Amino acid sequence: MGNCGSKKEDKNRTYHLQTLTKHGGGINCMAVSEDGSVLGTGGEDKTACLWSTKTQECECIGILQGHDEYITCILIEDCFVLTGCADKTVRKWDVGTCECVLILKGHTSVIYRMICTGDFIFTSSYDRTARCWDFDTGECIRVFRGHKRGVYPLIFIPADEDELESGDLDSDILITGSADFTARTWNFESGKEIRVFKGHKGAVTCMSVDPTGRVLFSGSTDFTVRSWDLMKGSALKTFEGHQGSVICMQVVNKIMYTGSSDHTGRSWVTEFGDCTRIYKGHKHTVSVIKVFDGLGG
Repeated sequence: MGNCGSKKEDKNRTYHLQTLTKHGGGINCMAVSEDGSVLGTGGEDKTACLWSTKTQECECIGILQGHDEYITCILIEDCFVLTGCADKTVRKWDVGTCECVLILKGHTSVIYRMICTGDFIFTSSYDRTARCWDFDTGECIRVFRGHKRGVYPLIFIPADEDELESGDLDSDILITGSADFTARTWNFESGKEIRVFKGHKGAVTCMSVDPTGRVLFSGSTDFTVRSWDLMKGSALKTFEGHQGSVICMQVVNKIMYTGSSDHTGRSWVTEFGDCTRIYKGHKHTVSVIKVFDGLGG
């Protein structure tokens, strides 16, 4: 290949490998299969595309057609793809055949986010509810009602046997964030609300938990991140510094990374609330943040 310069220079270079052009509009969401072999993209054109990533160049291996509106979220779980849509439905597709095998109906407004545990699918919607669905049958098992405005981010925390025996938790819990300025925890078995986390002065747009699953972090359009004791419901710290809405976050060990509409990313020490680094350079909102192998921590 010739002399490519020092290793340090190589690490700082970025290379444009390929442009994937199948969508007829903007791309709203992406997902990668667990083994990294399939990329899924969902778009404004009402379709999702599947791409093979193991070939020399990424190839489109299928187009998922059937939704009536733009796709808002996408997941790949085992041999299936899940797509959430502005048409108020979730569709489950077979990766091999690209055929729709289930349509999940029940929400009355745009589906915003979706997570999957393997057994269950959880969805949030502008209809002010979150729902739980059976992964195999598509049956709606539970509706979580209580928010006063649309529901945005979702986190599911399964209770381990030690917590159940100690009495710290009596069930798996679902955590939801909303445009009503609150986050809430729910008993998965009963669907009843456990606690309401109040303090933000804007919509809760993103959430994460620490590695122990006992501290909740919530980002908001009020430009702050707040931390909470999940068991007690009490406020812990307020992380201030962003000059725009906090859009995304990831917690890695004791460091939290956030992205904002102020065009920056930031890293914070979760224990003290200090901002340790500001990542500048973007000219628009930082809408996705991902840390690999603890780099930057």
